[in-house]
Amino acid sequence: MTISMVHPTIDTKSLLTGAQFADAFSISTETTDLTARDAATRMLSHSAPWVVALTRLRDLIVAPFGLKTAHSARRADIDKIGLFPVLTETPQRLVAGFNDNHLDFRVVVDVAPDGAGQRVTATTVVLMHNWFGRIYLTVIKPFHRMVVRSMLQQVAR
Repeated sequence: MTISMVHPTIDTKSLLTGAQFADAFSISTETTDLTARDAATRMLSHSAPWVVALTRLRDLIVAPFGLKTAHSARRADIDKIGLFPVLTETPQRLVAGFNDNHLDFRVVVDVAPDGAGQRVTATTVVLMHNWFGRIYLTVIKPFHRMVVRSMLQQVAR
């Protein structure tokens, strides 16, 4: 299965007014019965070992700055998939994410018919609040792209 970087087609302003960054990646599957929650669960509930290692490193670096960590997100008693709180959901679209001091982000998982299967698209939208948010996004962007591709691969399995 090929994962493609695509132009985000969602209305980013309705998700995060003033968002300065958005990207989207897409994969076609042979599956015809996935809901957005199913796809998000496949993507966000399990991570490759190298993604887990990157997340731990990120937590060590950002915890002294008072930013949310994966550990604290997992402990939250709310509807979430993996460490991401679910904000809105329909069978075709799930929006997850959270707000932090440096930036707010949303991950949107869309599922749509695609030939004999389905197309799953993961869109990330970010609103940066300050210089730390801009630096943070600049540093993690190359890793983010690798992580999203890895997560989408899990949808096709």
